[in-house]
Amino acid sequence: MKKLLCPPLLLLLTFLPAHLSLAQSRIGIFDDQGDVGHPAVAGFGWYDAVDQTYTIGGAGENMWFGRDEFHYLWTTLQGDFILRAEVRFQGKGVNPHRKAGWIVRNDLSAASPHVNATVHGSGLASLQYRQQAGGPTLEIASPDSFPTVLQLERQGHHWIMSVTRFGEPFTSVTLDSLALDHDVYVGLYVCSHDPDVMETAVFRNVRIIKPVWQGFEAYHDYLGSRLEILDVATGLRRVIFTSSHSIQAPNWTPDGRHLIFNSKGRLYRYDLESSTVTLLPTDFAVHNNNDHVLTFDGRLLGISNHDTTPGGSSSIYYLPADGSAAPVRVTRPGVGPSYLHGWSPDAKSMVFTGFRHKKFDIYSIDIATGRETRLTDTPVLDDGPEYSPDGKYIFFNSARTGTMQIWRMDPDGRNPTQLTFDEWNDWFPHISPDRKEIVFISFPKEVDAQDHPFYKRCLIRKMPYEGGSPQVIAYIYGGQGTMNVPSWSPDSRKIAFVTNTARCMEQ
Repeated sequence: MKKLLCPPLLLLLTFLPAHLSLAQSRIGIFDDQGDVGHPAVAGFGWYDAVDQTYTIGGAGENMWFGRDEFHYLWTTLQGDFILRAEVRFQGKGVNPHRKAGWIVRNDLSAASPHVNATVHGSGLASLQYRQQAGGPTLEIASPDSFPTVLQLERQGHHWIMSVTRFGEPFTSVTLDSLALDHDVYVGLYVCSHDPDVMETAVFRNVRIIKPVWQGFEAYHDYLGSRLEILDVATGLRRVIFTSSHSIQAPNWTPDGRHLIFNSKGRLYRYDLESSTVTLLPTDFAVHNNNDHVLTFDGRLLGISNHDTTPGGSSSIYYLPADGSAAPVRVTRPGVGPSYLHGWSPDAKSMVFTGFRHKKFDIYSIDIATGRETRLTDTPVLDDGPEYSPDGKYIFFNSARTGTMQIWRMDPDGRNPTQLTFDEWNDWFPHISPDRKEIVFISFPKEVDAQDHPFYKRCLIRKMPYEGGSPQVIAYIYGGQGTMNVPSWSPDSRKIAFVTNTARCMEQ
């Protein structure tokens, strides 16, 4: 059973396991469901807790003019938000004007002012709205047709509808001024556009996001987190754990049983079978950042721990993956900061991003001797190094051509080769264990190429191991901490990552 966490429950249930539930009966993340406008045929809605998908059947004469008829799964929100879902009609349908999508309303009456992001059976995608109760319905059409992903965003009285076919970037249209209430009803709907017909749609990867607020201070204010698993082939995502704290950077253990993530300087282990969280002991190292990496065999865990003494900085250590012994220092005291990103397949060396010679470059280090080798030397940032599973290459991201792009080089730093070439800023390439695909996070062009900030509208993309055209596999609200570290499942089928939202979150 999914449930809603709101203050003060957030303070009490920060690490409540995902299999527990509150007493309130809900439909996934929604408070309730029902028909709006009294359609002649009653609608329905149900939630598949395994796939976290919603199936909605709705009749209704229309959603136009001065009143609407449809079936509605809804919750209540205040202020700004981002609504995102993938939608697919079932069957060929009867009326080409059948509609499905997101709708935001002042109330549950048929004539309520509203904004809705809709896809029609004919393929039309449009931002529809009613300004006054009982007034006419107006429309802004999208240039795209037959979208499968719908997003509706509120920024005060400003509304943005973004649509796309899964795997491609969004196209947006905007409504500059529509003053709905601060407190609104929000949810998914289906309307058949035929009073005697029931039409059905399935919604997946449904997310309600509360973004950062005006005056938000990065690295001082933090949003809550969702730990998610994505099936790379199908794009289906599941939220497996939520927290009101900032959790970051999940590793998947090579045995497939656990995820390791960091929160508030400590490391935690999430058991995928029992949905329980336990502290992973790291002795004195309790100021860990999100650069923790397991060896390929899973025996050792490398960490970047911040020395809080005067003049201290991030240093690299390793310890047994179960935390049974104290961390062993790898980088020299007083040198840094150093941010770990990868182990060599033989576990004899690491690659990291280090501040040396008044700039950041990529280095390898022999863990037995502490000997460092500089692998890159450019005036801009090189970051995110990771060995391929066979040790033949190191993949990394670099801003040396203007935007942050994915590159690879030989283990000694020679033969750097650019792999991505578009306007997105690409960070943290992670190589599948079978060496067939690379996944990475892509920040929009508006973000500084050398920055990977928290809380942005980002993409997770994949491309073939040899390079090629990237394909979107997830539309996310996240950024820093989403997938800084290797996060593939051992069977190369799934990845784990973190997304973010403020205040109320589903679990």
